[in-house]
Amino acid sequence: MSAASNGTEKTASAGPLAGLKVIEMGSLIAGPFCGRLLAEFGAEVIKIETPADESGHGGDPLRTWRKLHDDGNEKTSLWWYVQARNKKSVTLNLREKEGQEIARKLIVGADILVENFRPGTMEKWNLGYEQLSVENPGLIMVRLSGFGQTGPYKDRVGFGAIGESMGGMRYITGYADRAPVRVGISIGDSLAAMYGVMGALMALHHRHQTGRGQMVDVALYEAVFSMMESMLPEYGMTGFVRERTGASLPGIVPSNTYRCGDGQYIVIGANGDSIFKRMMNAIDRADLANDPMLANNAGRTARTHELDEAIGTWTAANTLDAALAVLGKADVPAGRIFSIADIVKDLQFQARAMIEKHQLGDNELLLPGIVPKLSATPGKTRWIGPKLGEHTAEVLQGLGYDKVAQAELKTRGII
Repeated sequence: MSAASNGTEKTASAGPLAGLKVIEMGSLIAGPFCGRLLAEFGAEVIKIETPADESGHGGDPLRTWRKLHDDGNEKTSLWWYVQARNKKSVTLNLREKEGQEIARKLIVGADILVENFRPGTMEKWNLGYEQLSVENPGLIMVRLSGFGQTGPYKDRVGFGAIGESMGGMRYITGYADRAPVRVGISIGDSLAAMYGVMGALMALHHRHQTGRGQMVDVALYEAVFSMMESMLPEYGMTGFVRERTGASLPGIVPSNTYRCGDGQYIVIGANGDSIFKRMMNAIDRADLANDPMLANNAGRTARTHELDEAIGTWTAANTLDAALAVLGKADVPAGRIFSIADIVKDLQFQARAMIEKHQLGDNELLLPGIVPKLSATPGKTRWIGPKLGEHTAEVLQGLGYDKVAQAELKTRGII
């Protein structure tokens, strides 16, 4: 496991995005995940959050989602420490004109603005791209929303679940005889965030050539739809509608999940012609290995059930470890289905620094390593997610607000 910071380091280290200033506005998953990726590679990301109210509630709702860590003063989501690492937290009441003005001052000096409010919200606050780009023509504004900034659905509420459903993912996920299911994580939000980062970097390259910024418009349903492989051309040309098929990969055979004799499951992808032959020989089915009708994928697809039955019979007679050993020796792609407990103890994850250790009070905090791996300017966890408003004084001082001015803003509920 990799060594990591203890959460107190506040100075930016070198990274490919060092020198870039990013303002993150919004909450929960898509926008903040976009900001997280930029922060991991050296950008200064200032996250704007709502100030705490009289009951102490405020900030990104993600701070209180799922499993919480109690440090004696407050309970904070463990997810938060992943999503907000390397960011600075500044509290601003954006419903007030003065809060909007402070945000505008921050954005005018920024390279990238990331926001995931409903379309029209930023314009209502006088923070739309047309308004901001007058003062900051090089600004790149990444806008993540359920349905995008245009079109008849733009004003609808659109969370990741809706984007995954409308984009086609939910329809094909699960088993044919059951209701569609979710993937298990907020994949729609995460895909949109990654497209947001790609768009921002493309826009940065364009700005280097022209000096002009632009708006990056990412819709969650479109981010999902772009992942749908051949679904559209297959439907357009032949009328074929891809359906739910569980763990199998129809038309690419054999590729499925099989139950082993010890009750565990193995994933096998032996769909290459030479790989298929090696596997059949390895499981003592030379008759199938040498069958000329099974020498290519088209022939195997026609006999999918027969091949799955043959493989399933073999796996049922072996433990998972025994099956993996046989297939590994034959160079057949196969693997166990990892739980998070399996991931943490796996040697490959450890060797690639994908399990980071951090100190959170008296506890050890594990965070996922940073992807991708850059040889010269790798990403880094410089500090874990900050406390609400932890950097407000520092950031506002940089805008010219002294302690007296900040105290007044706090009294009036602006910060």
